[in-house]
Amino acid sequence: FILKMASPNGGDDFETSLMSFEKLDRASPDLWPEKCKFKSPRPINSSPPRWMAELESEDIEMLKELGSLTTANLMEKIKGLQNLAYQLGLEESREMTRGKFLNILERPKK
Repeated sequence: FILKMASPNGGDDFETSLMSFEKLDRASPDLWPEKCKFKSPRPINSSPPRWMAELESEDIEMLKELGSLTTANLMEKIKGLQNLAYQLGLEESREMTRGKFLNILERPKK
């Protein structure tokens, strides 16, 4: 296997400097198999994975819906969820402040 290196001062043509004179022997069945057999990670008729067994039909429908969204639609859905989480955080903060002022969060004194 011979590989010529390009000279730094550009003396040789760049394409010819990258030429390899390696001889590939295609007689080896290990290197060049005639037929490739691909194996499925799990049999098609086997039971679903454990994590999927805990899902309800609504959850599966939601996964199918999210899987069918385009990238832009998925990003829009994620932004909507982030906004909802932010609004819930604000609401929780207001309720905690309200509870503090009404003294409903204090422990009873012994």
